[in-house]
Amino acid sequence: MEPERFGEFIETGPVTPARMRAIDANAMALGVTELQLMESAGRALAEQVLAFTPARVLVLCGNGNNGGDGMVAARYLQRGIDTSVIYLDLGKRSKACEHNLAALRHAAVTLQPFRCREDLEALQALFNTAGVIVDALLGTGSRGMAKEPLATCIRMANASPAKIVAADIPTPGMRADRVCAFHRAKTAGATVADIGIPLMAECTVGPGDLTLLPARGKKAHKGAGGEVLVIGGGPYQGAPYLAGLGALRAGADIVRIASPAFEPIPDLIYERLEGKKIGTEHLERLIALSERADVVVCGNGLGAESHSVVEAIAPHCKNAVFDADALRLPLPAAKSETIYTPHAGEYARITKTALPDDTIGRARAARKAGIKGTLLLKGHTDIITDGTRVRFNRTGDPAMTTGGTGDVLAGVAGALLCHLPGFEAACIAAFVCGKAGEIVAAERGSGMLASDLVDRIPGILFRKRV
Repeated sequence: MEPERFGEFIETGPVTPARMRAIDANAMALGVTELQLMESAGRALAEQVLAFTPARVLVLCGNGNNGGDGMVAARYLQRGIDTSVIYLDLGKRSKACEHNLAALRHAAVTLQPFRCREDLEALQALFNTAGVIVDALLGTGSRGMAKEPLATCIRMANASPAKIVAADIPTPGMRADRVCAFHRAKTAGATVADIGIPLMAECTVGPGDLTLLPARGKKAHKGAGGEVLVIGGGPYQGAPYLAGLGALRAGADIVRIASPAFEPIPDLIYERLEGKKIGTEHLERLIALSERADVVVCGNGLGAESHSVVEAIAPHCKNAVFDADALRLPLPAAKSETIYTPHAGEYARITKTALPDDTIGRARAARKAGIKGTLLLKGHTDIITDGTRVRFNRTGDPAMTTGGTGDVLAGVAGALLCHLPGFEAACIAAFVCGKAGEIVAAERGSGMLASDLVDRIPGILFRKRV
């Protein structure tokens, strides 16, 4: 992939803090270190401060990476400007912040730690005489209003005659005369500074996207991971079970398989459908099961003769993933979120349009297809779009052409859809299944089975991140 060709798919405008954390992590996975990002951010912040031509600057630093940005800025301000840094000396400091605090001890700045309100009040003169105050207290990681001693720091800064420049995003309760946003704005009216994040960190799916998955609470009860119903089987009996196992390994607590075909897998709840294929005689039961589930995964191994049943069930699904034989016209849609997972042939079937051979052309076509919901177009490079945003997934291996890998992907997407919007669920599902395929292919090459992917999924999706 040639990065310069993907510029048209870069998103613009404000970005959420959660998405920005994912982009940062993707940049680091692509080789830009956390310290490099912080250095670029701090230098850009210093340039915004210099625009006010101050004689004295006061930098307020928390103990996270936002504080580290402020410390870098102070280092760039040390020549020709009377620079003081007041930093929180309470609680755990991030490694990057600690690194820059150590460097700052050798710079021509005045360092003043604070641990309580009284420490800050003793430094009142610094607030009164500063021409510019840099707000690097909390940044995008802040939750709610600040507590003491930060609340006193905010009050003193607000009362100061100084201009206040916020690093990335204002600390809650702090006024800001200018906001220096790194990479993209998080609030309206911010001045955006480029900090050298690679283009592909934003338009491709990476490990940073996994940070969007919410953690399971310590007091979580049975079912909190979500309930997934898989409807399929008949002509191809194994497909719904591969989807079901994918859903379980991606965090779903309860997975039911509604199928005429039975496979003895004790972790899955079998909902028997009499006969050799799914038909209208099963509708009443399938509708009841669909209304109960958080997500319905439908189409795996279903065959071409059951589409009227899919159409009838779809309006009763809260959320759904439609795969394989469910990808026919009229295209079914759930009440809330819908993910469609076609390969090129299935895409042609539901759009009446053949895809171009090149990745850029395929992405343009998918975005303009007019499909309401999220489209996960499978291929050498997976393309995920909701009709506005486009993301590319580069994980995977040629050995994944073996039958059943798409069923696992549909199940993983279904489990993630229990907790995430459709676009994010589809992006992460594609990335995780591709990574699992790479690991299995390294061990077994073209001897890969779709079932080999299943046990690799949790180690990728839920590994502990610092």
